[in-house]
Amino acid sequence: MPDDERDRRITDVATLKALAHPLRMRLYRALTIARVATASHLADQVDEAVSLVSYHLRKLAEHGLVEEAEPQSADGRERWWQPASQSVSIRDEDFRDAPEKAAAHTAASRLFFEQRADMYRRYLDERAHWGNDWTTASDSSEWLLRLTADQLSELSKEMYALVHKYDELGRAADAAGDTEGRENVAVHTYGFPFRF
Repeated sequence: MPDDERDRRITDVATLKALAHPLRMRLYRALTIARVATASHLADQVDEAVSLVSYHLRKLAEHGLVEEAEPQSADGRERWWQPASQSVSIRDEDFRDAPEKAAAHTAASRLFFEQRADMYRRYLDERAHWGNDWTTASDSSEWLLRLTADQLSELSKEMYALVHKYDELGRAADAAGDTEGRENVAVHTYGFPFRF
């Protein structure tokens, strides 16, 4: 997949707002994990009505975030969906030229953070059920570094490349049918300046 299809950079407020809806972001995340699914499959995962899920999938499709996929079954009534890219990126510099754009970006960033924090809280609540291998492999770290803006940017790029390498390894293994012992893994990183 070419780089422009791998990582869709969202630069307009309308698309940002379409994704920054709590249910739509959950659906986008679930579809990214499933890679291809119907509204019925996704409705079961998010515990919502199929009609509501279909509506929100169509809204995501209007903004090019998801698209129809090849049917995965002979049932012609089923509409299959897939992410339009492997990931999306949202960068502050694309939204700071107007107050309403900056406010939309801040609201979206807060929603994404809350959903990520909820994922981690859920893991903490369920940690005892994952077994020693997974709990030993899991990580929660904080590093307090002294960097320049350029160094933070370089660190972010290196971390992105490393995560992308492991994403590609997982995708290749799945494509080859090597799914034994493989689970969905969330990797959340935050790099930001702060002062006391």
